Amino acid sequence: MQTATIVIPNLNGMKFLKDCLDSLMEQSRQDFSIILIDNGSEDGSAEYVESHYPEVQVCRNDKNLGFCRAVNQGILLSQTPYVILLNNDTVCDPFYVEELVRAMEEREDAFACAPRMVQMANPERMDNGGDYYCALGWAYAYGKGKGTRYYQKEREIFSACAGASIYRKKIFDEIGLFDEAHFAYLEDIDVSYRARIAGYRNYYIPEALVRHAGSATTGSVYNEFKIRYSSRNSIYLIYKNMPWLQILLNLPLLAAGFFIKTLFFAGKGYFREYVTGLGKGAALCKKERKVPFRRKNLKNYVRIQWELWINIFRRLTDLHF
Repeated sequence: MQTATIVIPNLNGMKFLKDCLDSLMEQSRQDFSIILIDNGSEDGSAEYVESHYPEVQVCRNDKNLGFCRAVNQGILLSQTPYVILLNNDTVCDPFYVEELVRAMEEREDAFACAPRMVQMANPERMDNGGDYYCALGWAYAYGKGKGTRYYQKEREIFSACAGASIYRKKIFDEIGLFDEAHFAYLEDIDVSYRARIAGYRNYYIPEALVRHAGSATTGSVYNEFKIRYSSRNSIYLIYKNMPWLQILLNLPLLAAGFFIKTLFFAGKGYFREYVTGLGKGAALCKKERKVPFRRKNLKNYVRIQWELWINIFRRLTDLHF
């Protein structure tokens, strides 16, 4: 019986797929299936996988429907207790699947578990040690660019990065799938936030190791597409998941956070893109619905709020080099 389904969203990922899939073929446990969701690739990568990896199920879209739609298709096609979402520009350690499944089986309260993601070009440097979200309205990858020796302990995190994490499938039935209004960026913070509101937890599992190239689809750390969608979704994330009273409570810090980000991107030459994204985020809020507030989840909101404050200091003190 299969335990997990690995879902790989793909858009013109030919140069990465062989290494990624070969690393999955060498896993210590093989009780998983692989689904590749192709978002209208034009580089022959879907055809390559069909001809060279017949054990991989390929689902083709005629055009790029976005990350969220792609992974949702994979989740709905899966028939296993766990779903692993994996970027195509990754190479997995042989014990990656085994360690993620172990972590989920040991934690009944877990919605998701995130691996230790290190840089492909420099494996001694972190790429992601778990995602956090703070009261400034900032989401950040803990440990990014820092030495790996400081990130060797399992711990609870705010959110799991959807680039290589495992999820308990049945919880999607309760909280919903990835929100396709995001299209891309911050969708993993959003889905983990919803899980946290419902009382579930997310964890960082350093024994599960993945090397990650990063920015394989968008092509760079900063670009117009990424900045516009990230700023847009940052507004939507707050509106959707925070009750109005919580938004008012955090408003001074949120205003400061967005002001700092505006200055930052202005310095990078992306002032217009960032501000345009904020405007689009406000417009999106008028069309989409908030997560309904339920009194039974009040203690979860209180815990989340405390973490939003603590995560400001966690961000400022993550100073390992």
